[in-house]
Amino acid sequence: MSLEGFEHRKVFRRQSDVELKEAVVAINRVTKVTKGGRRFRFAALVVVGDGNGIVGYGLGKANEVMNAVNKAINNARKNLYKIPVVNGTIPHEIEEKFGASKVFMRPAAPGTGIIAGGAMRLLFSVAGVKDVLAKIKGSTTPHNVVKATLKGLLKMRDAYQISKERGVPLEKIFNG
Repeated sequence: MSLEGFEHRKVFRRQSDVELKEAVVAINRVTKVTKGGRRFRFAALVVVGDGNGIVGYGLGKANEVMNAVNKAINNARKNLYKIPVVNGTIPHEIEEKFGASKVFMRPAAPGTGIIAGGAMRLLFSVAGVKDVLAKIKGSTTPHNVVKATLKGLLKMRDAYQISKERGVPLEKIFNG
């Protein structure tokens, strides 16, 4: 996944510093047919987050499911990003694309819940987003959906970031 320009959002922590929730998004079984028969391998896609705006994803491959999941969790813990969460929702609506997957995300009123499908729902829940309206358009491949969702979340800016970038007081942004 190309995340150029988002190095400032990368979170550098030791793995023991924060308690992360983990969710297995997809497990894919791959078969290699050899002279001696079929050989199975597994690929696992996992998202992790602290429930407070820090989220990451990882991919692990191994001969057994548990080994693949453990590798994916370790990979996800090494690639954590900080996303803006404002009052349990996202700051503004955004549409993002990765591969053939297109995702649309919109902030929602408190109490709405996570209205999203498949891989997006798991990513939002571990990230700490409680209220959001989201839609997957195009391909629903879990790998591309997770990457497109994370790419869109990393492009979001909240009012604090905008005031810091522009050098304008926070009150002036809200009062116009």
